Amino acid sequence: MSTAASSPSARPGKPLAKLGTAIAHGGKLKASGKPVVITMMAFAIMNFMTVVSLRGLPAQAEYGLVSIFYYVFAAVVFLIPTALVAAELASTFPKQGGVFRWVGEAFGPRWGFAAVYWQWQAWVLWLPAVLVFGAAALAFVWWPQSFDAALATNKYYAMAVLLVVFWAVTVFTFRGMESSVRLSTFAGVVGTIIPGAILIGLGGVYVAMGNPIQMPLDTGFLPNFGDWHSMVLAAGIFLYYAGMETQAVHVKNMRNPARDYPLSILIATIMTIVIFVLGTLAVGVVIPHKSINLASSLLVAYRDLWAAIGLPWVGNIMALMVAIGVLGQVNVVTSGPSTGLLAVGKAGHLPHILQRTNAHGMSVPILLLQAAIVTALCVTFLILPSVESAFQILSQISNLMFLAMYMTMFVAAIRLRYTEPDIVRPFKIPGGNFGMWLVGVVGFLGALVSGFLSFNPPSQIGTGNASIYIGFLVIGTLVEIAIPFIVFAFRKQSWKDPNSDFEPFEWETKNSRPAPPGAPIPVLPAAAGAA
Repeated sequence: MSTAASSPSARPGKPLAKLGTAIAHGGKLKASGKPVVITMMAFAIMNFMTVVSLRGLPAQAEYGLVSIFYYVFAAVVFLIPTALVAAELASTFPKQGGVFRWVGEAFGPRWGFAAVYWQWQAWVLWLPAVLVFGAAALAFVWWPQSFDAALATNKYYAMAVLLVVFWAVTVFTFRGMESSVRLSTFAGVVGTIIPGAILIGLGGVYVAMGNPIQMPLDTGFLPNFGDWHSMVLAAGIFLYYAGMETQAVHVKNMRNPARDYPLSILIATIMTIVIFVLGTLAVGVVIPHKSINLASSLLVAYRDLWAAIGLPWVGNIMALMVAIGVLGQVNVVTSGPSTGLLAVGKAGHLPHILQRTNAHGMSVPILLLQAAIVTALCVTFLILPSVESAFQILSQISNLMFLAMYMTMFVAAIRLRYTEPDIVRPFKIPGGNFGMWLVGVVGFLGALVSGFLSFNPPSQIGTGNASIYIGFLVIGTLVEIAIPFIVFAFRKQSWKDPNSDFEPFEWETKNSRPAPPGAPIPVLPAAAGAA
């Protein structure tokens, strides 16, 4: 998963750079006062760049040819359902709020707040994991390789780089969303798109030159479904695909959403699967199965692939490019989700201290809270036996938070077909209510299975004591699940910012529709009158 680039261009003044800035500002796409029309191919590229990241390739290289099955399976049961459901919800409820509004329309603001909190925390928990990968990439910029490998696996080095880089990015984000978009789009191209293409090309050259293939080719394409522990890392593929709903808010800017959106998602899905599958195989052919390391094997693969054609030093340059890509990912994830949480907070769901903004409109208190959480998570690097195990556990908790949000979104989409049957849906999942049930249930069950697998210690890496590993996951997940409900229970009417532009829910403005079951007295004035 990558949010490193929400637009294909990084140069200010260009139309696509304006598009990227608009994306960062919540989808208000305008150019010279006129709405921007997004073509089918442009939308496909936007979704592709939002989802794709290279950091997870070594984890799936563990499976060899079986990884192809996992990538395709996760796309069918999770990526495509997520994209379709998000498109219908985003086009039907285009007002500000994203997943908070979608879930809130179905189940009220309590569940809407929980969903947006889980989404935000998923990104926050994801940050240390991706920074571990960035620290490894930075380590591989130097020489010799033995020094690089030792540095990349050093817990204290990883923790130091994580803290320095993340706090530096946090301070940079204070400059405003436009600066963040420029950095992230540049880093996305330099650190994800170009290195991904090079990795696949080098893998092909390596095989064509007759070099030894380290990946076993006699395993077949189907996994051993009875070995649950070996399937845990495969469940992480769902996390790689997370984020497809991000761009769904722009469905109404397409010429023909009913036709162009499904086609663009199909194109983006194929592009995503191709780069994941071929990139994973490229790592697998050059790194022996038993030597694969989640944090550093991609960098070793680059160096070995370039060494195969007599240019090992270029591998160090590739490591620097990958590190730049991580910087862009961290930057956009640091700024984007916090902005969405700020809008929800101003609607009356967060205390005033977390609603304050600087001259650039950035929520400094929320950004500092993020930084404090990430700093606290560094403790896992000292408690767990290795950098690799810390990398794994943070990724899994992030995965569980994403899955909780997605499962809630799938159920909300099904419910809204019945509570809002007559509302205009610019894009509607085909097949009537049956089509929605099919897509929603498949996506829900896919996320549920992935979540269940996440609690099993993976057999491929050393996580230390299994009880401690599982305890971290269980306690961390329960705490994260509970926090938004606790905050919501203690919210006050006075928390609502009088200048908030958050619009009421549909059920608050339509007398013909009752409030969702269990919906509390709304904070919004318009809703308070209806109550």
